Amino acid sequence: MSEKELTGKNFAEIIAGEKPVLVDFWAPWCGPCQMMGPTIEELAEEQEDVVIGKLNIDDHPEVAEKYHVMSVPTFLIFDGGKVTGQTVGAVPKEALLSMIKKVSK
Repeated sequence: MSEKELTGKNFAEIIAGEKPVLVDFWAPWCGPCQMMGPTIEELAEEQEDVVIGKLNIDDHPEVAEKYHVMSVPTFLIFDGGKVTGQTVGAVPKEALLSMIKKVSK
């Protein structure tokens, strides 16, 4: 499965789904965001119990503002529509896996 492109229109529906959701808040001009792209793609291919999504903050600033995203990349994990974990910046894949393991069922 590939990562889902999140928008202002589908965001609420996707994070409220049955599976936890890891969201990558990113921007095309952000070097660390570009560095994390392959890691996010790998996680999307490997993780069956979690939805992996990407939200471009330039295209959907209202969503980033709602979740107080001040820097990119920011990774939020949602479980039952609520934020249950967060990390900011380029991080090792293991850091994201640790967030996922805390919520995967």
